[in-house]
Amino acid sequence: MRWIAALLVAAAGFVAQAQNTPAPAPPKVFRYSFPIAETGFDPATISDLYSRIVTGHIFEAPYKFDYLARPYKVVPNTAAAMPEVSADFKTWTVRIKPGIYFADDPAFKGRKRELVAADYAYIWKRFYDPANASPSLSNYEEEGVLGVQALRDEATRSKKPFNYDRDVEGLHLVDRYTIQFRLAKPRPRFIYTLADNSLTGGMAREVVEYYGDKISQHPVGTGPFMLGAWRRSSLITLDRNPAFREELWSAEPNADDAAGQALLARNRGKRVPLVDRVEVAIIEESQPRWLSFLNGEFDLVTLPLEFAEKNVPNGRLVPSLAKRGVQLERIINPDVTLHYYNMEDPVVGGYTPDKVALRRAINLAMNVEREISNVRRGQAIPAQSMVQPGAFGYDPEYKTENSDFSVARSKALLDMFGYVDRDGDGWRDLPDGRPLVIQYASTPDAISRQFDELWKINMNAIGIKLQVNISKWPEQLKMARAGQLMLWELGYSAAGPDVQEALQILYGPSAGEQNLARFREARFDALYERMQSLPDGPERLAALREAQRIVIALAPQKYKVHRIVNDMTQPWVVGYKRPLYGRQFWEYIDIDASKRQPAH
Repeated sequence: MRWIAALLVAAAGFVAQAQNTPAPAPPKVFRYSFPIAETGFDPATISDLYSRIVTGHIFEAPYKFDYLARPYKVVPNTAAAMPEVSADFKTWTVRIKPGIYFADDPAFKGRKRELVAADYAYIWKRFYDPANASPSLSNYEEEGVLGVQALRDEATRSKKPFNYDRDVEGLHLVDRYTIQFRLAKPRPRFIYTLADNSLTGGMAREVVEYYGDKISQHPVGTGPFMLGAWRRSSLITLDRNPAFREELWSAEPNADDAAGQALLARNRGKRVPLVDRVEVAIIEESQPRWLSFLNGEFDLVTLPLEFAEKNVPNGRLVPSLAKRGVQLERIINPDVTLHYYNMEDPVVGGYTPDKVALRRAINLAMNVEREISNVRRGQAIPAQSMVQPGAFGYDPEYKTENSDFSVARSKALLDMFGYVDRDGDGWRDLPDGRPLVIQYASTPDAISRQFDELWKINMNAIGIKLQVNISKWPEQLKMARAGQLMLWELGYSAAGPDVQEALQILYGPSAGEQNLARFREARFDALYERMQSLPDGPERLAALREAQRIVIALAPQKYKVHRIVNDMTQPWVVGYKRPLYGRQFWEYIDIDASKRQPAH
């Protein structure tokens, strides 16, 4: 019986040891929401902000924007060092660090798959493949990488599959880890394209071929996170990528940024990501999104406009939230809101004086100050042009006709060009006597209904009948790309610090892609192309100002505001700083479990 006693003693020892061993810490989960549904996760086929936030954390570009440096600084990401750049800005040599691996995936058949230079050449070619119908193609065409357009032209002409196997001069693979981008024209700011994780991250060809037309549901990158569960337009979860390399928390806050310096001291040298999982719910209505934050169900929320006056009066957090430990991050976002006119539409499009007059009259009737005070609750500043705060050429003192509001001038323009009430029904008609009806595209959420009402007030003031057509945002985007919307209002957030992408939404060759307005104007296009090759300075600024004057005169768009965003985080969120560019922050934040309170 002694051996039974011995076993019992040993078992008791194991139990005691187990009882003294601390339980593993529960996973750190970061939870927040998108106000608009994603469209998918294939970089070649997306353009919306929210899909790009997700892909930006799964894929990795050679470079990235430093998390804390302001206004910005580009640093190596998967690259071993900053690029070698020729004096004429036409050759950019990038060396990728060895030993970076993609997340494990069935496409790799059980083998570890290393990131190599060819993966960057491959993703570049995917934007040119006609089969992908990439809305970002114009971004890459403008960079002028030699030889890729010829591959696209051949595939289009022959109706054969795009030839990914053919080497091209502009994507020269020097060796396994080195790619040399050779450009047709100088591109002094090419580095910003190479710092966009969301689009220019390395992609493995075998993954695309394995999943085929389902690739949008199976993003596989080298980044800190990998896609977990996905219920379209409802829930997105991302898990820590077990194959992610040993990357340590680092940033370069400004010397006078006390909070940034404290954050650097706290986290320097820690392995990223600091959280284990990210859960993103899609909640389009503002009230449930805000209430979920107040109930502790979300860790981060961008304060909906409807609740701004009560919770951040005069830009300061109310005491009740401050007492709870809620943290406020408030900035003027590098963005612009606008409405565009479909320049191919028979009612509002065209370049003849009467069509220009109609658009300018509608623009003059836009009461932006009322929009800021009533709908936006003071959380915006008027925009003068497409140039976002922080971008090259932005000047807070710059003033244009774009921000003018005058019902009298609007009515006078309409009268002068024959937009009068011919049938006595109280609404203006077209010069040929047909009814004038503006078809305005909108979405079904509560805040959009407030914008719809303001549109009606503005149009009623000048006697123009407005019809609001409501659909979900992804459907509106599809129709916009197809040229099926007359007029749509939306916002553009800058992906980088240059003004060129803001101008691109009116660049003729981008029509139907980034250029939803389908605006085509030879002088504007020439200025746009010239600006691409010029270094920042007086000459480039003069070209920008001339481009702005053309746009204000022809009025293909009306620029409304630059938004002030109020991001709120729970007391247990550590290290959140809204990225100005790049949109990557998940890997840098932490959750202090000792402060986390259960949702209620």
